[in-house]
Amino acid sequence: MLSSQPSSKPAATSSTSCKVILASTVAKALQDEVRAGIATLLAKGRRAPLLVGFLANQDEGARMYAQWTTRTCVEMGVDFELREVDKEDVEQRLIAANSEEKVDGIIVYYPIFGSRQDQYLQQITDVDKDVEGLSHRYIFNMYQNIRYLDDAKLKKSILPCTPLAVIKILEHLRIYNPLLEYGDRLFGHSITVINRSEVVGRPLAALLANDGASVYSVDVTGVQQFTRGAGIAKSRHEVMEKPGWSLKECLPLSDVVISGVPGDGFKVPVELLREGAVCINFSSEKNFSPTVKERASLYVPAIGKVTIVVLLRNLLRIVQNKARSGDATGSEGLSLVSDGLVSR
Repeated sequence: MLSSQPSSKPAATSSTSCKVILASTVAKALQDEVRAGIATLLAKGRRAPLLVGFLANQDEGARMYAQWTTRTCVEMGVDFELREVDKEDVEQRLIAANSEEKVDGIIVYYPIFGSRQDQYLQQITDVDKDVEGLSHRYIFNMYQNIRYLDDAKLKKSILPCTPLAVIKILEHLRIYNPLLEYGDRLFGHSITVINRSEVVGRPLAALLANDGASVYSVDVTGVQQFTRGAGIAKSRHEVMEKPGWSLKECLPLSDVVISGVPGDGFKVPVELLREGAVCINFSSEKNFSPTVKERASLYVPAIGKVTIVVLLRNLLRIVQNKARSGDATGSEGLSLVSDGLVSR
């Protein structure tokens, strides 16, 4: 279970030097990849892809995300069109965008209704334009550890942006082991993910476990372990309840700790961290106190800039997948983004 109460035990002093890794540093290589993909499109006489965003609420966080998207698209050379609509009209406007040939990708800034109606909107977004990876087919593939959309393994499935951003950060930090087989490269790592939301926490735990890690998924209801079994013998992850477990049991076992608890009332108990752990914060709040640097070897305080670039990388992946389907005349075999031979 989560606990924001500090322990009476003083934090151990470590001589290890903690290195703080900024999201902008991680994002740079991905930005270069996106720019190169756009350049390839233009060199082949094609237009830059068009991403359409739907904003149908007054949520400050959603509007800020839309502003970040606009700015990043301009910087990357992607065409972006923000359509501000009344929430009662968003369904029909979304359906219409599905049929617009010029629209390559669609993002909807949630929450709109804050209910199952939002989930319905996620499912009516055309799977071939869903840059957020929230369509049923993509979610099914993610949990079943199905990485491609076709038998020839030419078209990769799209993953949700925030979980994929965390994976790209772990790849940058060399947590993925390139000496192991693709799909097994987190084998040997124990990871705690503090957040089990259906949007980020649970998908992230599943992705990490499917890549070979033993993952402790923690929220206010308790702890679940995601794993592919002993020797990662299973093809996809399984979930086991850990009755009576809390952060006190998980953190000392984990060489990577990833936290995304909303609100400012929660802090990861630093004194429980394994010395030399890698710590990543994906909450809009600071889930780690400054003393994390006394225990961690690497600390990533925020991931927002990586998430935005991953969104555009997903857009290029969708354009690439369409080309490999032969839907775009003369563009079969078009390669715009890496096939992710390290991770995803």
